Amino acid sequence: MTQARQISKAIRSTIALWLLTALIYPFFMILCGQIALPFQANGSLIKNSQGAVIGSALIGQPFTSEKYFWSRPSTTSYSTADPKDDKAGVLKTGVSGASNLAPSNPALLDRIKGKDDPDPSKKIAGDLPRLKAAGIQPTGDLVYTSGSSLDPHITPEGAQAQVARVAKVRGVQPNQLESLIAQNTDGRFLGIFGEAGVNVLKLNLALDALKPS
Repeated sequence: MTQARQISKAIRSTIALWLLTALIYPFFMILCGQIALPFQANGSLIKNSQGAVIGSALIGQPFTSEKYFWSRPSTTSYSTADPKDDKAGVLKTGVSGASNLAPSNPALLDRIKGKDDPDPSKKIAGDLPRLKAAGIQPTGDLVYTSGSSLDPHITPEGAQAQVARVAKVRGVQPNQLESLIAQNTDGRFLGIFGEAGVNVLKLNLALDALKPS
């Protein structure tokens, strides 16, 4: 085989592989996703009753109002902090990631237990005192952050621990909230992997649509 034929063959092989891997395969997968799993393929976006996108089922959001179920803590405030004005340093790990603080690290203990200081700017309201003040029995997921800091779920136990508080504020029956928790609990993947989790955004969206019995 002459050198010219080898070069020609290499060019044709390159073009064929480029068409297959850069055009045909990606567009085929996009088509399959839009036909078979359009919700997941488009970001698992969640809309409110007015049809406006309010978030994704895959990305958590911070909820701090008394009338909502609270999310688990986040090292990046669920990436809602302003990178140009991040005085609290919540985005030091980027838009996603854990703090990697050891259990004995003072910064982690201050965040969990709180820190009293004469200087108001250095005072830290810990998660444990906040939960106890709200009458919530702390669970691990309501105290510790997730590895991604974007986890949209809390455990069913973490949701159950908040039922009394939300029911009182909303003026609804606890059993109504327990039904909503069950409806918005995602089971284990394939029934065996991981643990069950309650999607907080979906739960709070259903909560807004709930009418007192």
